[in-house]
Amino acid sequence: MNSEPLIFGAIVLVSLTSLYILISRDWRFSIGALAIQYVGVFLLVGTAWPIELAVTKMVAGWMAGAILGIAVASNPETRVDIEQPLKFGTSFRLLSAAIFALMVTSVVLHSGELLTSISFVIQWGSFFLIGIGLLQLSLTSHPLRVVIGLLTVLSGFEIIYATMESSVLVTGLLAGVNLGLALVGAYLLVAPAMEVSN
Repeated sequence: MNSEPLIFGAIVLVSLTSLYILISRDWRFSIGALAIQYVGVFLLVGTAWPIELAVTKMVAGWMAGAILGIAVASNPETRVDIEQPLKFGTSFRLLSAAIFALMVTSVVLHSGELLTSISFVIQWGSFFLIGIGLLQLSLTSHPLRVVIGLLTVLSGFEIIYATMESSVLVTGLLAGVNLGLALVGAYLLVAPAMEVSN
């Protein structure tokens, strides 16, 4: 699975979904965009790994999204908190993302001798995911948004890692890290309601 149009489409998919997650206020659409983002991650990882191994990334991401969605849906107070106006406006977030895109382009253009085994397009997509995830982490303190930012950063790292190594054990460990992050996020989302009920 190594066709250029498919790779380019996957890059566009992960870029648009990560940008949407950055500016979205609706938790349902954010988790849906995360699920679609993992389809793009699957397509990018599938360029270096066999399909049956690459699909573990997508399944683990979908399971993480389901865990977070169930946690938010079970706590009405959390839903109200998430849908409050963003601390930094949409225009600021988009401008920050544009600056990150320029920085990522500069880094990728000048890292040719360091990462020779990875194509320019895949480098750009993975570094963009890492950058947007870090931007998400820096602009929020809400547990759901923080966990989604961490999952986005980890997705970018997994794309880079997949092109260098295809270890089944590390694939399983990274899937476990995704699920562990989702479980921690679910606990942080549900914990305030548990304290009130006690």
